[in-house]
Amino acid sequence: MTRRLHEGTPGEEVWRSSGRSGLRVTVLDPVADVDVLHDWVTRPHAGFFGLGELTRDELRATYEFVASLPTHHAYLVRTGDDPVALAQLYHPEDDPVAAAYDVEPGDVGAHFFRGGDSVGWGVLGPALVEFAFSLPAVERIVVEPDVRNRPAVARTAAMGFELAGEVRFESPHGPKHAMLAFLTRERALAAVTQPASG
Repeated sequence: MTRRLHEGTPGEEVWRSSGRSGLRVTVLDPVADVDVLHDWVTRPHAGFFGLGELTRDELRATYEFVASLPTHHAYLVRTGDDPVALAQLYHPEDDPVAAAYDVEPGDVGAHFFRGGDSVGWGVLGPALVEFAFSLPAVERIVVEPDVRNRPAVARTAAMGFELAGEVRFESPHGPKHAMLAFLTRERALAAVTQPASG
């Protein structure tokens, strides 16, 4: 199978933005990064991410399990050495979301979580899209934010994703009512190359 996920050792840099943002991506280290993650996922706005009730040890164990899977990978997005976001990419055919839609070759599922306040979504969003598409085998990004998380759904549309409607499926955290959305490589490229109006 052609590779759709960046691989590396914990803490290893696997990607760097080609733009001026200076953002880079490292493989999540479940041990070294657990304090940062625990601080993020226990904040009030992180409720929909579903990890806020976990202790540090439980959170570390969760991401050690993710790291053991060839189909699901977690990464930290950094500006310099400072972590600013968590990115989780996965094979949708090996995830519960596969029950909600017809997975196509080249699909990559994504969860994006902004943890720090130093980089806004206007910079972070395009960089995350660029990262997800940085391997040639990836043809489409699939996301499924909770429908109750209206800011995330609005942000998804603002990032160029096409909203495909509401779906329901069983997730590790129980039944999920989500907004399914897709971003093709062609659509993302067109958004980047579209001339500015005015």
